[in-house]
Amino acid sequence: MKKKKILVTGGTGYIGSHTIVELIEAGYDVVCADNCINSDESSLQGIHELTGVKIPFYRVDLCDREHSECIFTDHPDLSGIIHFAALKAVGESVEKPVLYFRNNLNSLLNMLEMCLKYNISSFIFSSSCTVYGDTETCPVDEQTPLKEAASPYGRTKQMGEEMICDCLANSKTQSILLRYFNPAGAHASGLLGESPMNAPQNLVPAITEAAIGKRQELTVFGTDYPTRDGSCVRDYIHVSDLARAHVLALNYLLSGKQAEAVDIYNLGIGQGLSVLEIIQAFEQVTGVKLPYRMGDRRPGDVVAIYSDYSKASKNLKWKPNFGVEDIMRTAWTWEQNRSMKTKSY
Repeated sequence: MKKKKILVTGGTGYIGSHTIVELIEAGYDVVCADNCINSDESSLQGIHELTGVKIPFYRVDLCDREHSECIFTDHPDLSGIIHFAALKAVGESVEKPVLYFRNNLNSLLNMLEMCLKYNISSFIFSSSCTVYGDTETCPVDEQTPLKEAASPYGRTKQMGEEMICDCLANSKTQSILLRYFNPAGAHASGLLGESPMNAPQNLVPAITEAAIGKRQELTVFGTDYPTRDGSCVRDYIHVSDLARAHVLALNYLLSGKQAEAVDIYNLGIGQGLSVLEIIQAFEQVTGVKLPYRMGDRRPGDVVAIYSDYSKASKNLKWKPNFGVEDIMRTAWTWEQNRSMKTKSY
């Protein structure tokens, strides 16, 4: 039986590269596309080392419709798309909203057009818990009403979900929108992890960089939030759990089990941890004391949000296998490994 072929956009990035490994291990053929503006092709080497497979790679800006279409003419047998490609830093989106709207929405629109033109059966969208806005209730489930997005990044995810619903409503393409919370950690092998080209905006890589001396100190943004210790509360999900969920969602679509044109799933660990609790967890797991200071609130941050993932558990048969200790342990191993590689050059 011929393997089904899947296009992974943003595939050299953090979540994309982990998902490619899971896809290959699940028996799929994979094509990767990325413009590498916040990642590089080194993750493809990690994928090869883990799987023994060298995948076709297209270095292309998906906002460029003509160049993007070459992927589909080269691979007319694509069965699905997992669309990660997007800019994703909340703070940067506040500073550069035009960039975020142009990049995140134009690239998505082009992929949706390709779905319709080339009869792609399955489309999985990398959405985000930011679509819920500054919600007043936790945990949130898929029926929680969406409030105004707290950042342009969150708004691009809200708008992206609406675009998918409108574009695919009367098509042969079915879609799953995966609203995930805060991806963190690294592959257990230490060969893949979060390695942004620009200064990391996410908490865990900022922690590991401070711990290893790449940054002088870590800043905790906000000390006066109405939480148990004054810092923001988030739901941290291990990237390998997240990657596995994408494969299960794809299996679900390709098996014909989904009745709706578009459906939505939360992906999180179901537990909220504050920024200060995450710092403490890192120090306890690694024995490394972190240099950090308390700072002002950061524009675009919501107070607290964590997930109810019972729908994913019921339909996709997914649940998280890793906890916060695993996240800290694997993230620290990855940081040490990539720092050693940098020093050896």
